[in-house]
Amino acid sequence: MTTEQFELRKARRWPWLAALAVIILLAIAFWWWRGHTQSQQVVFGSTLKIHYEPAMAGEQRIIEYINQHIAPDYGLKLEAVGVQDPVQADRAVAEGQYAGTIYQHQWWLKQVVDANGFALSTTVPVFQWAFGIYSDRYSSVQALPNGATIVVPDDSANQGQALWLLQRIGLISLDPAVEPRTAKLKNIVGNPHQFVFKELDLLTMPRALNSVDAAIGYVSQFDAGKVPREKGILFPPAPRTFASQLVIGTPYLSQENIVKLKQAFSDPRIQTWLKTTDDPLVKDVLVPVSAE
Repeated sequence: MTTEQFELRKARRWPWLAALAVIILLAIAFWWWRGHTQSQQVVFGSTLKIHYEPAMAGEQRIIEYINQHIAPDYGLKLEAVGVQDPVQADRAVAEGQYAGTIYQHQWWLKQVVDANGFALSTTVPVFQWAFGIYSDRYSSVQALPNGATIVVPDDSANQGQALWLLQRIGLISLDPAVEPRTAKLKNIVGNPHQFVFKELDLLTMPRALNSVDAAIGYVSQFDAGKVPREKGILFPPAPRTFASQLVIGTPYLSQENIVKLKQAFSDPRIQTWLKTTDDPLVKDVLVPVSAE
């Protein structure tokens, strides 16, 4: 091949590369425009879909209570929608398919937004999940032996809550340079009882209780796993920082019916009902928002 032929082929290649780059840029611009236009076109009416996590049956009851007793006072009707996949649910809220969701606390939302870039905002604390330590072998935290095997949630947001609990009751120490509510096992700097920690999915945890010394998680999930409440050896007051939030797509916050939705979820009757209800799916499972 002559130098002239090589240069000719090289010259012919550049227009194709340039065209490919233009196509990629146009595709990116189109998807951004589509998402932006979609959010601009969504206008919520007075019937609003609110997402809950099906594994947390009490969340559905809260939405139903608000729909029956509170939403009509604000000119709204609520429809509870259960979707198990949290990322799918948050995407649906960000895109305006649902008006909001109540399944997550602010620390869970942070990890979802950091990973996916969804435009979502916390608005109103709604309730708190009862959270504690369970054991099939011991009747108190003080009875846990040195070297006990303790199961904690495997997701970072809820693992932080478990480790923060253990630090608050003096069983471990966490790196002071780390925000304790987002701590991970690697951030434990003091473990005087030489506990052995294992990570498990929250839904799997109840089935593993008889094979470990203790497990830390939500009452609702141990209830769902048919673990008696008597197996709970510590139920500390739920800290406000882990309260469920009414999460709404950021582009829609100022819409009239979304403002009404936030007002409905701020109604004090919700906290009163949480204190007084005898509904077994809610009582001592989902508790009122604490002051601290």
